[in-house]
Amino acid sequence: NFPLLAIPLFILAGAIMNASGISRRLIAFAGALFGWIRGGLAHVSIGASLFFAEISGSAVADVAALGSILIPGMKSKGYPAPLAAAVMSSAATLAVIIPPSIPMILYAVMAQTSVVKLFVAGIIPGLIGALALAAAAYWQAVRYNFPIEERFRISHVWATFKDAFWAFLLPIIILGGIYAGVVTATEAAAVSTIYAVFVEAVVFRTLSIGKFMAIAQRCAVLTAVIFMLLATGSAIAYFITLSGIPEWILALMKAIDAGPYLFLLVVNIVLLLAGMFIDPGTAIVVLMPALFPVAKSLGIDPVHLGLVVCVTACTGMITPPFGLDLFVASSTLNKPVVEVTRGVGQFIVANIVVLAIVTYVPSVATFLPNLLFGKG
Repeated sequence: NFPLLAIPLFILAGAIMNASGISRRLIAFAGALFGWIRGGLAHVSIGASLFFAEISGSAVADVAALGSILIPGMKSKGYPAPLAAAVMSSAATLAVIIPPSIPMILYAVMAQTSVVKLFVAGIIPGLIGALALAAAAYWQAVRYNFPIEERFRISHVWATFKDAFWAFLLPIIILGGIYAGVVTATEAAAVSTIYAVFVEAVVFRTLSIGKFMAIAQRCAVLTAVIFMLLATGSAIAYFITLSGIPEWILALMKAIDAGPYLFLLVVNIVLLLAGMFIDPGTAIVVLMPALFPVAKSLGIDPVHLGLVVCVTACTGMITPPFGLDLFVASSTLNKPVVEVTRGVGQFIVANIVVLAIVTYVPSVATFLPNLLFGKG
């Protein structure tokens, strides 16, 4: 399946770019932009995650790369440890919505939907999600009287932008090429990998053959895990189809006279519950074979459903007892995950608000794809 090649290529490109400490450059730029707001480090975490998501496509990679710097930084400024971990965990989930999202690619393959349309559809919900998280962070900043980190200086913004310029150019190449119709998502992933190698080996001169092989090995292991998951999911999808589960669900929906919105509510609940215990990729691969045919029969736009699934996955990744991002953040803090969950409540509420908007106002997800590619 040709689109699946995008997964290892995007993973590799993100890992190579971060090898030179690109995360520190993005944090510095986000600090220059948002440090003047009360609770600036929390907003820096959200802003840096928004930028890093356009490179990595992975929420776990986001927490690992940025959390090791920002979580200790927030603690040093007086943030309670659970709140610092909750801010970073929640901000990292933006990578599930912002292109090039790996869960989006998985959904596109399982639902046989355009990856490009999904990438375009993720822009507005991603920005709404960032604003909702920022509002929750600001409320906490006022509550705890967190400090303003620095005053806004355009010269500092420009200096940090220049330092992070090569990082910003990558998503422009990826998304610009895709949206202009010059390359497919898979071809853009290949271009991004070549670009990452060029930047690290030629511009920054931090990438040796040995370092590249070590990065490639780690990415190969991660890719193998994802592809084993997909292989298992394909087998499950085959047996789900044979067993007639989608037809049974559709008959049940018709029996209770359920329309598209009630079905979407069911999807929300099922995926939220699944997200409490398993990662988004597994949830998509296991559940979509049963849910997607029903959604199609009810006339739900596949792109709209994809964004509903991804935003729900964002919420699941920070929802106890087994929110994946919470575990990564707890390892960064070296504290039990139970302690990390104490500060995450308001961010779960923020994500649920965004989920309700995306679910019940379909145009939030479909406006840009319809504008650029037309309906259908």
